[in-house]
Amino acid sequence: MIYIYNDYGGTHTTAMAAAYHLKEITHSGRKLTKEEILNVNYFNKLSKDDFGKIIFHGIDEKGDSVYTIGRKSSKLVVPALKNLSLLLQSKHQFHEKIIFSNTSPTVPFVMSIGGFLSRELKIDFIGVPLLIMGAKQCCDNIFRLVENTKQIGNSSHEEKVVILENERYK
Repeated sequence: MIYIYNDYGGTHTTAMAAAYHLKEITHSGRKLTKEEILNVNYFNKLSKDDFGKIIFHGIDEKGDSVYTIGRKSSKLVVPALKNLSLLLQSKHQFHEKIIFSNTSPTVPFVMSIGGFLSRELKIDFIGVPLLIMGAKQCCDNIFRLVENTKQIGNSSHEEKVVILENERYK
């Protein structure tokens, strides 16, 4: 199985989702600390050059691969990747299930502002505190999104490639 968490930038909620998925951070019913957030691999570390790159985060406890991608505002990236995946599966007898899970619905407004200030304008002294505030606001939703994504991945879902929009995690 392959899990690919996706959102606009690929460096905040997707990085957190990958970290939850891989149990690099755990859900304990409390908000994450500033240190825990800043220590998440790739959190606020990707640049414009990384948009569209599928980034490997690790192998989970079941042996499944976890990736992220920043797709910008294009609504075509994930459907194109789904079609490519189906093509590769049919042409090359590649039978691994692929789950695309959108983390965008979990992004609070303060995180969007913080990401823009930090990544686009390079104003980290304002952007990073806003990102941390936003990450604390949405960590529970991201955890629940990841748990749901894993549950769907482990179900006997007939589709070989599944796209989860996750609108219920707004």
